[in-house]
Amino acid sequence: MRKWPFAIVGLSLLGMLALAAPAAAQSRPTVALMDFDFGTVQHWWSGNWDIGKGIADLIVDELVNDGTYRVIERKKLGAILAEQNFSNSDRADPSAASVAQIGKALGVKYIIVGSITKFGTEDKKVGVGGGGWGGGKFGIGKVGTSKGKATVAITARMIDTSTGEIMASAKGEATSSRSGLLLGGGGGGAAGAIGAVEMGSSDFRDSILGEATEKAVQLVTEKLVGARGRLDVK
Repeated sequence: MRKWPFAIVGLSLLGMLALAAPAAAQSRPTVALMDFDFGTVQHWWSGNWDIGKGIADLIVDELVNDGTYRVIERKKLGAILAEQNFSNSDRADPSAASVAQIGKALGVKYIIVGSITKFGTEDKKVGVGGGGWGGGKFGIGKVGTSKGKATVAITARMIDTSTGEIMASAKGEATSSRSGLLLGGGGGGAAGAIGAVEMGSSDFRDSILGEATEKAVQLVTEKLVGARGRLDVK
């Protein structure tokens, strides 16, 4: 008979934990991540690859794996932007009206926008077909070089869709720890890829450009996660 009070306490604690779990899940702010702008980066790679989309996808993966935020499916965001004829030139600095419309359509409180300011060599002297990095010859598929290191720099801002206020700003810049080819593949490929190397693939991560990109993405993600305490929940 003496064990009953302990059993009752145990059941009460289990009940409280069961109630707390859904509440914790609901307390996560919902965010949408737009394709990043890369208009200031020299277009040294072959093809019309959208590195802004690739970087945004990598940050989405990091945020989803972290679990601090609920992240809206990117295809859903793309459909909304298409309906509103959203311009790629507005990626890094959308108008307050656009932010409000996107937030209302998606039912999100916060939107993350950003820019890629460096994506290639440290000195930015890169070009397809020769001339870059002191005249060094380019590698497979004319997408890389055998000399130098890769540097990637990303900036991101989290905007409150109801007020237009910037709630957080995050920057990440990283350089590869070794020298080598920018990329390990070349020519053709699908959207979101460069030289047939998808930005989420192991081939890309193994390149010096992929190494620098991964580090920069992690730095930005850590700062966005660290800003959670400033946000309201919707």
